[in-house]
Amino acid sequence: MKKDIKNVGFVLRPSTPKLKEDFYKLKELFVSHGVGVYIDSISGGMIGVMGMQFELLCEKCDILISLGGDGTLISTVRRSFEHNIPVLGIHAGNLGFLADVSIEEIESFVPKLLAGEVRMDERAVLEVKLIKNQHEIYMYAFNDVVLTRPSISNMIHIETLVDKKPFNTYYGDGVIVATPTGSTAYNLSAGGPVLFPLTDVFALTPICPHSLTQRPVVLPGTFSIEMKTPQNRATLIIDGQDMHEIGIDDSIHIKLSSKKANLIHREAFNYFDVLKQKLSWGE
Repeated sequence: MKKDIKNVGFVLRPSTPKLKEDFYKLKELFVSHGVGVYIDSISGGMIGVMGMQFELLCEKCDILISLGGDGTLISTVRRSFEHNIPVLGIHAGNLGFLADVSIEEIESFVPKLLAGEVRMDERAVLEVKLIKNQHEIYMYAFNDVVLTRPSISNMIHIETLVDKKPFNTYYGDGVIVATPTGSTAYNLSAGGPVLFPLTDVFALTPICPHSLTQRPVVLPGTFSIEMKTPQNRATLIIDGQDMHEIGIDDSIHIKLSSKKANLIHREAFNYFDVLKQKLSWGE
């Protein structure tokens, strides 16, 4: 990482006012190294300090720091994606797949961060276009895009095209389109493959398919997907955080974005070590 860091912006896990003490500890540490510290207005309001609007925070700061867990980091990446700003995740609790730096080790980590002695990972992001009522809605997904049934009483038909050619019709609870980063989330629970996070591919994984011949597929990042449900209404979920109702005349178009999300990690960060610890591999 070569970029000089003069200002950092903080985003805190929502509904967790007890993070105030950790924030002040981190602020004092960065200020002692001559770095300006800012916080977004929602996080600031939660802990009773003055913050700034998120868009201004992205323009003002050289990096963003999410303090919480993987969910906070995912939200921060999605909201800041168009600003091309690196994001560092500090976990306030258990080790995450993404937020791998702890509060306890931050004092030794900050000098390395300011000296550029860290890793910068470029992670694939899904670009989603929802065509609804003849209007186009654009979104980004860092983990996954889920198209599922709106109620538990009925299965759903999902017609899928790859590069505009008919690919498959899924009949079941839904379909997950997962990035390599998101492959260890819902995709893994649904029986999908674990993908190395720095690859340019994505996984298409059926959720509880009616036919056992419907299996997960890994597709090159150059491909595009179109999904529609002409026989049913459906629910579209982006990173488990945003939900949209899908009508029978709507369609979802998904591809890997030409841009990448930049995550900051410790130089010693090892993805396979995290897998072993989080998934208890080898025990």
